[in-house]
Parts: sequence; structure tokens; C-alpha cells
Amino acid sequence: MTSSIPALRIQTVTIPVADQERSLAFYRDVLGFEVRADASFGDSRWLAVAPAGSGVDFTLHPPFPGQAAPGWQQGIVLHTDDIAGVVAALRAASVEVADPEQVGWGVQTQFSDPDGNGFVLLQQG
Repeated sequence: MTSSIPALRIQTVTIPVADQERSLAFYRDVLGFEVRADASFGDSRWLAVAPAGSGVDFTLHPPFPGQAAPGWQQGIVLHTDDIAGVVAALRAASVEVADPEQVGWGVQTQFSDPDGNGFVLLQQG
């Protein structure tokens, strides 16, 4: 069956955070993400970061009304070609990272941002 809906793409994933400055320091300075947007509007701040070259960015924002508290976002997969190097860098920055494990699709591990939002780090192959 062919859909009649025009093509869609993922642009932004909102990651609920308690403190945008603390989160910016983590995503920019620890993970090496680039800042895509940082703009104030009223009492709010639109802060978006992404890995270099990514077509999808992460908006780091306090929970919107009716949204779950910071830390609910889990299971976002980040890909790397050097899982050992990323794990070493994260640990050097005092980030708690699980020991990488071999799985059927490659090697993976998990870590969380300062608010408890969880990521899977994957090296395929």
C-alpha cells in the first residue's frame, strides 16, 4: 500500500532538561555537539544541539505543560565508529558508562545525561 501522505522527516527530538546551561555544557563540551540554535523568546529559551553533520537536532528544553519530567527520554541511539574512544572520553569526563557489550548488530553501551535521559551508544559491525 502506498501512502498518500507527503514525505516526512525527523527534524527535532525534544529532550526535557531541568537546567539548560548544565545541559548545554554536557552536550556541547562533553559530547562535542554543535549548537544549532540558542534564542530567547519571552521567558523561554530555544536551545538546540546536534552531532556535526546530523540532520536531526536535540532541543534541550524544560518540560512543556503536560510533559513528563526531565529524565523520561530513553533509548536514543547515537552511532560511532570508535566506541572504545567515545567510552574513554566519556569516562574521562566523569560520565558513568556501562561496559560495552557485543550484540548481534555490533557493540553497544549506555549512558545518561545529567538529567537521567538515557542514550545507547552503538558501533555497528
